[in-house]
Amino acid sequence: MTANPKATIRLVLVDDHQLIRAGVRAELTRPAAAMDPAIEVVGEAASVEEAIDVVRRTQPDVVLLDVHLPGGGGRSVIEGIAVDKLSTRFLALSVSDAADDVIGVVRAGARGYVTKTISAEDLHDAIVRVHGGEAVFSPRLAGFVLDAFAGDEPSVAVANAGDPDLDRLTKREREVMRLIARGYSYREIATRLFVSVKTVETHVSAVLRKLQLSSRHQITAWANERRLV
Repeated sequence: MTANPKATIRLVLVDDHQLIRAGVRAELTRPAAAMDPAIEVVGEAASVEEAIDVVRRTQPDVVLLDVHLPGGGGRSVIEGIAVDKLSTRFLALSVSDAADDVIGVVRAGARGYVTKTISAEDLHDAIVRVHGGEAVFSPRLAGFVLDAFAGDEPSVAVANAGDPDLDRLTKREREVMRLIARGYSYREIATRLFVSVKTVETHVSAVLRKLQLSSRHQITAWANERRLV
């Protein structure tokens, strides 16, 4: 059931740095006129054990939690209260944008993952959307989740069968193109495909030449237009 977007959202903050919690709380609990719906912080925690206790006691709408915590991390918090069958939703907020961190906490049950470079307004929006049942990710991190849970989608291949531009690319060039479009760096692609950065650069150059494009941003736009991402 979709949550009422105008209802006050009850939130628990989980981060082992008190200053971070204080800053986030101050930004999110400004007068409702500034950010609507209002957010009420009903509890805070600095460790896995504290987080599990406060979530069980307060049963908030949303838990905003760091990925790395004393006692096991954000994933352990989610798994620790799974048996309680609460309707609480989890949104990860972390300095880390590592694929393993993103995928791990999402597999545990988080509905979203954003980094601490996010603005207060965008964080408020992410909390509201998670509360409403949406999945929310910082743009660059969405590719990690798509790769982990979807892989290569046959429907995409079928939809683009016979595309003369796509047919110019080798299988490996298509892989590199899709990863570029999902926001991966050359080094991340090299690690993922077990090749050198130089090899990735060579594949990208081939993609640019064959598709008559001039930048990785154009590759992203090209792939998105064809729903290849």
